[in-house]
Amino acid sequence: MDRKKATLGGAAVGVVAGVVGLAVLAAPAGAGPAPTLPATTPQALVQSVLTASPTAMAGTVSIDNDLGLPAIPGLPELQNGSSQLRVWSDGAGRSRLSVPTANSEQTVVDDGTTLYSWDSSTRTVTESPASRPGAGKNPDSGMPWSAPAAGHQARQAMPTDPASAAKELVGLLQSSSDITVDGTDTVAGQSAYDLVLTPKPNERTLLREVKIAIDATHHIPLQLTVLADNSSTPAVQIGFSSLNFGPQQASLFTFTPPPGATVTKHDGSGKGAGKPTRPVGQGAAQLRPKLVGTGWDTVLITSLPSGSTTTGSAGQGSGQPDGGQADGGLGDQTGGQAGGSVGDDPMALAKQFGTPVHGAWGSGWVISTNIGSALITSDGRIAVGLVPQQVLTEALGNGR
Repeated sequence: MDRKKATLGGAAVGVVAGVVGLAVLAAPAGAGPAPTLPATTPQALVQSVLTASPTAMAGTVSIDNDLGLPAIPGLPELQNGSSQLRVWSDGAGRSRLSVPTANSEQTVVDDGTTLYSWDSSTRTVTESPASRPGAGKNPDSGMPWSAPAAGHQARQAMPTDPASAAKELVGLLQSSSDITVDGTDTVAGQSAYDLVLTPKPNERTLLREVKIAIDATHHIPLQLTVLADNSSTPAVQIGFSSLNFGPQQASLFTFTPPPGATVTKHDGSGKGAGKPTRPVGQGAAQLRPKLVGTGWDTVLITSLPSGSTTTGSAGQGSGQPDGGQADGGLGDQTGGQAGGSVGDDPMALAKQFGTPVHGAWGSGWVISTNIGSALITSDGRIAVGLVPQQVLTEALGNGR
C-alpha cells in the first residue's frame, strides 16, 4: 500500500478512537481578538502548512472533549470534559509529552533514537524505537509512530500537539474537501489564519467541518476544531492555551528510568523483552494496517496486538458478539489480568462499552462517538473511521 497514504490515513482516523489505541484529538480554543494579517488564499495556506519546517517550542495543550463516550477506566482523556497536557520540541525531532492525572503523571520522551513511556502510578517504563523515517520506523506499520495499541500506552501512538495532528489531517483531506480561509484569530498569543476544510457532498462522514488555526509566522497549526453534523458545538478540539517558541533545555529530551522502575523493551519486531508489571501490547509490528476508501470516508482496518483476543475466548468460540458477557463483571472481562484495568484491554473495552453487531464480515462490538465509529470483531480485527457504522461494516467486507 502507499506508505504516505497509510500514514495520513492513520492520522485522520486516529481522531476517532483512542479506545483502540488510535488516538483521540481534543482541546479548547483560547482564541483572542482577530488580528489584521495580509490576505492569503486557501491553496497558499495549505501549502505553507505542508512545507513548514519544525520549530523548537514549549506549550500547554488544553483539552475539551464532547465525544459522547462514557468514562473509561485508565483513559480519562476520552471522557467528556476538560484537561491539559504539556509538550516540548527541540525542532530537530526530539520531543516530550507530559500528561498529569489526579494522582500521577505519564511522560513520553522521544530522544531521537528511543521512545520512552513512563507511568508514575505503576512505576513502569516502556522503551521502543523512535518512530520517524530513518530512526527506527517499522516498515510494516504504515504509521508515523510505533506503539503498543492498548490502555495508557495509546498515548504513545498519538500526535502530541495540535501542529502534528492538524498537519497530517490537512495532507490527507485537502483533495476531498472544499477549503476556505475564514478570517483570522489570536491563539495562545499568536496571530493565526483560520483554515476550514468541509467534506465534499459525496463524502460519507459524520463530520461537518474541521477548522484549523494556522500560525501566521511559523505556519504551524495552533488549534484544531472538529465539528460534527447537526451540532454547532465542537465535538473535539485540540489547541495550545500557552505557547513559547525558542530553544528548549536539552535535558528535557533525555530520559533515565527511575530507580526501582520496571522496564519493558520493544524492538519494533513485536517481540518484547523484560517483564512488565501488567500486560501491554506487542507493538506496531503486529498491526497490519489496510486503508479502505479515501478522504473523509477512509476506514483503517488493523488488528489487536497479540494476546488481546484471549479475553472472553469462550465468547469467541461461539462466534457470538455477546459471548463471554453472561457474568457482566468487569473482572471477567479483563481476563484475570492482575493489576490491569479495562483501559488496558481493547476487547474488554469493546464488550463493556460497545453494542453487539454481526454481519457477513463476522461478529463484534461497535463503539460510536459524535464524530466517528470503531468496530472490534470477535476475532480481533479493528475498523475505525470518521464515518457511521455502515461504512465500517462495508469496509470490513471489502477488506477481508
